[in-house]
Amino acid sequence: MTWTDFWNSDTPIYVNERHKLLHYRLIARDIIKLLPSREARVLDYGCGEALASTDVAAQCRSLTLVDAAPRVREKLSERFASVANIDVASPDDIAALPGGSFDLVIINSVLQYLTKDEAAAVFATLRGKLAPDGRLVLADILQPGMSPLADVKALLGFGWTGGFLGAACLGLVRTALSDYRKLRGQLGLTHYSEGEIIAALAAAGFSARRQRPNIGHNQDRMLIIAEPAPAAAAARVETAAAG
Repeated sequence: MTWTDFWNSDTPIYVNERHKLLHYRLIARDIIKLLPSREARVLDYGCGEALASTDVAAQCRSLTLVDAAPRVREKLSERFASVANIDVASPDDIAALPGGSFDLVIINSVLQYLTKDEAAAVFATLRGKLAPDGRLVLADILQPGMSPLADVKALLGFGWTGGFLGAACLGLVRTALSDYRKLRGQLGLTHYSEGEIIAALAAAGFSARRQRPNIGHNQDRMLIIAEPAPAAAAARVETAAAG
């Protein structure tokens, strides 16, 4: 099983429907805060079920939802079929788009499921899809040395404020016995230090910096804002890579 296979099936990540709904509402609220304008063309890359995407779509010109899992895309297409400015696409669809197609790209809670080579390929692809003044936002990045207990604490805190603490406690037990725990042990999760992710983005032609707060409820994780580097800097990166 791969991570894409896992997300293409029913998963135990959300402890109940209230948890899932509140999670996606919070993500949507935080994405809206990052919108550069109501005319922004937005890409949510690795969006998952994206339950509150209509909230984001109401604040921008267009919203493209991308997920690698076919089953997730089918559900998204059904859920948002009546929303004129929401499109659903695969990663391959995005790779085929012309340059400058988006003003804002969000990659939230995705990098941990990609190898660093896979992430570098995604960064390189998206660099060409951003408008010259566009932004790439990488959120919910795992840092080296983070204890799993930090995630447990964040979930329990979210459960307390969101009114699903009891379900969160039961959900932690269920997750510990699930395929997620097994797959995490087999494939691992990818971690980045602040300097490492900034360097990886620079290699793809971005200028990046850390920003707080993180998207979502877990503030032990990291958010990075990246912008296309000036042409001269990007050319130096390409020359160095070719050498």
